[in-house]
Amino acid sequence: MKYLCLVYQQEEEIDALPESEYDAIVDEVLAYREELRKSGHYITSGPLQPARTAITIRVRNGKLSITDGPFAETREQLGGFYLIEAADLNDAIRVASKMPPARLGSIEIRAIKEFDRTQPRRDR
Repeated sequence: MKYLCLVYQQEEEIDALPESEYDAIVDEVLAYREELRKSGHYITSGPLQPARTAITIRVRNGKLSITDGPFAETREQLGGFYLIEAADLNDAIRVASKMPPARLGSIEIRAIKEFDRTQPRRDR
């Protein structure tokens, strides 16, 4: 199964890190990405630009609404993601628990829902 691991962090804490600490974390992230690649769990990953650069859109009754910033005001912001292949949720938890950003924030794990038109709607 595919799982999306969403990395949440407090941008102010990341921005306040000394450059050497930040560089060490980036090195860990890149090394862990290579570990995931070698183990067959890695599909893709990437950091996101700061939440202040986000745009949220909604379409209601055919009318487009555009708002600066993320949808939710929270203490932690979505900072990046990993898309992994895992045998099951327990395997995804094991893999995500070793992601370096988990020490600075949190990782939300969500299974990717595959659409299959041959299955009844409630079974998808």
